[in-house]
Amino acid sequence: MTLGVAGCGGDDPAPPATPGSTLRATIVDLDGDARLERGPGEPFVDRTELAPKRRAPREVARIGQLTDTHVRDEESPARVPFLDRLGPPVTSTFRPQEAVSAQVLDDAVRALNAERPGAVLATGDLVDNAQRNELEQLRAILDGGPVDPGSGGPGYRGVQAASNPDGFFYRPGVDAPRHEGVLDRAQERFVAPGLRAPWHDVLGNHDLLVQGELPPSEATDAIATGDEALLTFDPELRDLLDALPRGTDPSPDLRDVPRSAIETLLTGGVPGRTTRVPPDPQRRAVRVPDRRNYATTVGAVQIIVLDTVNREGGSGGVVTDEEVGFLRAELAAAPDDAWIVVADHHGLARSQNGAQAEALLDDDPRVVAEVSGDTHRHEIRPRRTSAGGYWRITTASLADWPQQARMLRLLEGTDGTRAIETWVVDHAGAVSGSDLAGFGRELAYLDAQGGRPQGFAGEAGDRNARLWLPPNR
Repeated sequence: MTLGVAGCGGDDPAPPATPGSTLRATIVDLDGDARLERGPGEPFVDRTELAPKRRAPREVARIGQLTDTHVRDEESPARVPFLDRLGPPVTSTFRPQEAVSAQVLDDAVRALNAERPGAVLATGDLVDNAQRNELEQLRAILDGGPVDPGSGGPGYRGVQAASNPDGFFYRPGVDAPRHEGVLDRAQERFVAPGLRAPWHDVLGNHDLLVQGELPPSEATDAIATGDEALLTFDPELRDLLDALPRGTDPSPDLRDVPRSAIETLLTGGVPGRTTRVPPDPQRRAVRVPDRRNYATTVGAVQIIVLDTVNREGGSGGVVTDEEVGFLRAELAAAPDDAWIVVADHHGLARSQNGAQAEALLDDDPRVVAEVSGDTHRHEIRPRRTSAGGYWRITTASLADWPQQARMLRLLEGTDGTRAIETWVVDHAGAVSGSDLAGFGRELAYLDAQGGRPQGFAGEAGDRNARLWLPPNR
């Protein structure tokens, strides 16, 4: 499918600074008091690792990216927020801002619309727990129309309720920063404007696996759609997990537990303090057994989408023979003058068997970028190859600080010079935290497990950069 490109053309290679664009202004903690405010914009950093800086005034295409949006049903009995207590490798199963994931994505859409992309890549982990109602929310927000963030009945029922005596969880009606009534407001219906450009999905592990780790089954569906939610695990749970049979890996990683053993544990019920919740049949898991690889075009740009989700389970990516064969065929069929962008969730370098796919890209001078997510971190790295090289572009999550999307503007000069301008975009939530999306950003900034202490915002050259490319020989 050929998509329309919204471009300005002309001799000025810089895009207009619009609301949300960090070229115009940033959102920072200027005085270190843990309160966010407007800061100065960040200019482009010229990245010349692959080619020298020259001049490339003509816009070829403009593409947006949303990734790791983690739209979630925070009230679902299938969620395991209490597992954060176990420590690594189990982390970030609970986020204090999790109840407003739908509103954060809605305001990210509003901000991206102002950047006028010709298409938007949604590069995986778009929902959090592979549930049908989460997918319905996601589609309603991206397509536009009525959105119902609630599930299982009116109001909020979950670990952040003021009535929960467990102080491990942030409860906005009780704990600082205090925001009474925000959880019930987060369940209210709203109307989303939707993206003004076509969007193309890329599958991530959270889109198909329960909590991004476990293949769905009748046992997991029974928990998700049932009326009993586990609030706090019993101390015996650690002993039960340690006693389960493991694979060949002697490490203590819980992900090495065989699926059959987990099924046995789930069928028997997990010990701990539970609460009754209204059941919801729409919490059943989505199942996509077939690999979802496809190609599309945006102007002169050929986008090749690869499915890296491991259907056997686990959060890591995998490249199968099907992806390698599909990629080889699409590269062979692409026009000689095409700009080729590969989109995947995990990143080929971080995926099992990804080297086979990388080898195909390395031999093709038309390849200009690989765009991915998964790490929740802004990062741009050059990939030097015998054909000249391309850029690996990874974008941060809307689930964690800094809650930003990305834009990519592909540019070409009359002498064959090529470049990609990329800049990150703050969502349209209030900087003061006075609306739901702004409240979510405030909490993401304060979250001890989130992007601020982990450096997920990256360096200046990972956010707003002009990436110079060798000519397509």
